[in-house]
Amino acid sequence: MSTPEVLVEHDDGLVIITINRTDQKNAVNRAVSYGVCEAIDEMDRNPALRAGILTGAGGTFCSGMDLKAFLRGEVTRVEGRGILGIARTPPKKPLIAAVEGWCLAGGFESMLVCDLVVTARNAMFGIPEVKRGLAAAAGGLMRLPRLIPQRIAMEMALTGDLYPADKLAPYGLFNAVVDPGEALAEAIKLARRVIANAPLSVAASKRVIVEQRDWPLDRMFELQEPITAPVLASKDAREGAAAFAERRPAAWRGE
Repeated sequence: MSTPEVLVEHDDGLVIITINRTDQKNAVNRAVSYGVCEAIDEMDRNPALRAGILTGAGGTFCSGMDLKAFLRGEVTRVEGRGILGIARTPPKKPLIAAVEGWCLAGGFESMLVCDLVVTARNAMFGIPEVKRGLAAAAGGLMRLPRLIPQRIAMEMALTGDLYPADKLAPYGLFNAVVDPGEALAEAIKLARRVIANAPLSVAASKRVIVEQRDWPLDRMFELQEPITAPVLASKDAREGAAAFAERRPAAWRGE
């Protein structure tokens, strides 16, 4: 459900979640965190919804925690789940970030939670918490070194400096870099490519890729088995094979 701070649109299996505090550069207050969290939870529990896009209105993705709200004592994160409700509990279904403009602090950390990222080439990124006596404790200090070289992550964390998309793109932080104003449209195209596939297969593939980083090499196939075996035994697996043999589009049922 949309609120003034968070706009939610359902479009043929896709959820588009837009942070809408343009006068505050889409800074995160309590209403934003809980609004995004509710939309993400609805995506995960509704089988008709297959993937989500997180973006920001007014040419800005998200400038991070609302420091004025913080000074007022407002809790800007979801209890037990972190900023936007995804920092500690990422969604089970694919989530794509569509980034324009500023993507800073908690906004940057929320982008890191996303499975795929499309960014405008003029977007600016950073974890400037050290410049405000804070720390990037919403996952930035832990997720970033897993996604880019540790020394680059260390530089970003210790300097708090801002970095343009073209500086970070060579490290593989983004799936696509597009012209300004085109991030959402490109993210929708990417989401459609994901949604076209079997939902059980997508869910299992995401889960294995996320969880395998902590698996010991001698147990990785053992740990993968209970996740992928139900997919191979599903009705959709037979449908996929039949559709291929009959040269027709598959009709996925999520079963």
